[in-house]
Amino acid sequence: MLKTLNVCLMASAVAAVAVVGIGAAVAADNPPELAAALAGKYKGTKVTAFGPFTAGDEVRFNDTIKAFEDATGIDVQYEGSKQFEATIATRSDAGNPPDIADFPQPGLLANFAKNGKLVNLDGNKDYFLQQYVPSWVDMATKAGKDGKPGIYGVWERVNVKSLVWYPKKAFDDAGYKVPTTWAELEKLQDQIVADGDTPWCVGIESGAATGWPATDWLEEFMLRTTSLENYDKWTEGKLPFASPEVKKAAETFGKIWLNDKYVYGGRKAIVSTSFGDAPGPMFANPPKCWLHKQGNFINAFFPQAAKAGVDYGFFYLPGIDPAYGKPVEVGGDIWGAFNDRPEVKAVIQYFAKAEHLKPWLAVGGAIAPQKDANLDWYGNAVDRGVAEVLAGATSVRFDGSDLMPGEVGSGSFWKQMTAWVSGTVDLDTALKNIDASWPKK
Repeated sequence: MLKTLNVCLMASAVAAVAVVGIGAAVAADNPPELAAALAGKYKGTKVTAFGPFTAGDEVRFNDTIKAFEDATGIDVQYEGSKQFEATIATRSDAGNPPDIADFPQPGLLANFAKNGKLVNLDGNKDYFLQQYVPSWVDMATKAGKDGKPGIYGVWERVNVKSLVWYPKKAFDDAGYKVPTTWAELEKLQDQIVADGDTPWCVGIESGAATGWPATDWLEEFMLRTTSLENYDKWTEGKLPFASPEVKKAAETFGKIWLNDKYVYGGRKAIVSTSFGDAPGPMFANPPKCWLHKQGNFINAFFPQAAKAGVDYGFFYLPGIDPAYGKPVEVGGDIWGAFNDRPEVKAVIQYFAKAEHLKPWLAVGGAIAPQKDANLDWYGNAVDRGVAEVLAGATSVRFDGSDLMPGEVGSGSFWKQMTAWVSGTVDLDTALKNIDASWPKK
């Protein structure tokens, strides 16, 4: 109870400070609608918002918007639902959509854009490029009803996947060094093997969703072994899974997964080990494995007594080919607008400013994708470090399976990767089976 009270007080204090910042922002380089809102021209209007976050996340979202409401007089009314995907479709079809909606998957937003349901935000392109690195604008660009590309969303908060976790104290005591290149990572894993230990902790079991961590690995290696154009074509179904590019990415991380020396419990343990249990052996004394690739949520599965910066740390999964830089894979929330009233556009434009996330960053659980985010706003060292990884990215792409049709992304992709890793089918067969499941156009 005391912890909850402290979090609320911290969020309120940060929000109060943010009001001052927003007031000062009236004179900043803002789009017309946001500037007018901050000047009080839309006072007394209402903007309805709908999204998938509920409970604590709903409270944190409302905290982030309070400063804007106080500064503009616009009432932003948020409603959350765990059945977001089904509900937003029903409301849209019935002609009763919210003014804005927070899509957890850009693929879902793309469907609404294609059906002509969302507002094209191309008029704010220069502003968005001021606020984000181009990759974020690229990922918000979707085909409209006329088939032409337009910007149909604004990224608010994200999570970062391209991280490798390790048992810091034991790691440092062993004399190991954090790798910054792929060659250094390969050298490290071989050194761990030479020392009689196992480098990687890997598990992909997740009930009906078994296999999803394997799709993340393939996506990471697609970003590191081929171009962004090929990654985009792949997620759109224009580059087959059976192509040389995708097969190369799978074979590259397969050198780790299919080598029993490199994975704790060997290849067969990967499929039977829960993704949440997989990092557990890192915390044995001595560690039974030393490296675990997973997103920034995974520390919630670490032992309760484990302390960040002491018992565990993390580093960026290095790039492989310098030609493809330092890509980062992400998940996150993207807001789309169903109505183009000026106060609605003002709210959407406000989301493009990292400043609005300050209360959420202070209490934890969010990473800001906007360029104007300040690392000092983060309330804990882990989130701050994750934000640094994101800030250092030369390119960013969304989780590929979430961009694919459900039959593939949360169907055959999960299942066939599991079959390949378990040895039930070979790689060529697995990739061809996924291609065969892609819905016909």
